[in-house]
Amino acid sequence: MARVSITVACWDYDRTRPLQEGRVPVEGVDLTYLPFRVEETFWRMLRYQDFDAAEMSMGSYMMSRDKGTPRFVAIPVFPSRAFRHSGIYIHTGSGIKEAADLTGKRVGVPEYQMTAAIWQRGILQHEYGVDLEKVNWFTGGEETPGREEKLRPDLPETLSITPIGPDQTLSSMLESGDIDALISAHMPSPFVRRSPKVARLFPDFRSVEEDYFRKTGIFPIMHTVVFREDVYECHPWVAQNLYKAFCESKRLCAEAMYEYSALKYMLAWSVEQMEKEKEVLGPDPWAYGLEANRNVLETLVGYAHEQGLTKQLLDVDSLFAPSTLNEFKV
Repeated sequence: MARVSITVACWDYDRTRPLQEGRVPVEGVDLTYLPFRVEETFWRMLRYQDFDAAEMSMGSYMMSRDKGTPRFVAIPVFPSRAFRHSGIYIHTGSGIKEAADLTGKRVGVPEYQMTAAIWQRGILQHEYGVDLEKVNWFTGGEETPGREEKLRPDLPETLSITPIGPDQTLSSMLESGDIDALISAHMPSPFVRRSPKVARLFPDFRSVEEDYFRKTGIFPIMHTVVFREDVYECHPWVAQNLYKAFCESKRLCAEAMYEYSALKYMLAWSVEQMEKEKEVLGPDPWAYGLEANRNVLETLVGYAHEQGLTKQLLDVDSLFAPSTLNEFKV
């Protein structure tokens, strides 16, 4: 059988680098790996379907499956995960002292459908009692004016969502007090330069996030990897082969991180830090595969439906190529 040429766009993660560098082959495939930043990858894949396969925001992927366009099918690889309590920022003069105070406030979010925001809103609603319909939402560029939703959500009319002006940014509005809070995947520039007007809602975020994990078992998934549906239909066997290669790449990365004799990263106590994380998160917090992540995915699917981003409650089993949901036994 002739080899198939496949182009994958995916960021330069440590866990994907063995695949990117060719140290992990994909059986039957000549792979071109494009390490674009996630914002570019998402935009090009959602607008133009530029790649055979690509890293994709879970929020955008769920919406595409719900709408039926663009047509993608995923493999259960999750290259990006992150706790998101640390990504909620407040204006220090807003009167916000705790999460419940966000009800009735003006809150910025770069894109309403972005995965980080789905998690943050879900956590605020279910863990802290914030009424999302009583929040005044503002959308737009965090640092650069003119950002728009990559996929336009058809949201309930009960939500108050206002695009900011063409020359405005959410970061500057947060610092000036034109919005009271910001939820984001990126640290806003006023916070980076330590403006006294911007602070985290949860200053001791690590303790809060550890407690959240102990309670829920959730290490939030941000991104997956999708095929264009036409590519998958033409070469369905590639899905499992690429899935296996991503798994092997992650395994090699994890193995290398425990190299004691020569520290791979510029962190003097990196091994101790990894041990501490495992005490809380367990032996494989970055697990791939559906079953190991069913609770996380079902929670995310539920949040997306509750928040009006999907009209139907998606079945998580239907989101992934069937051949990647089982393993052969010898």
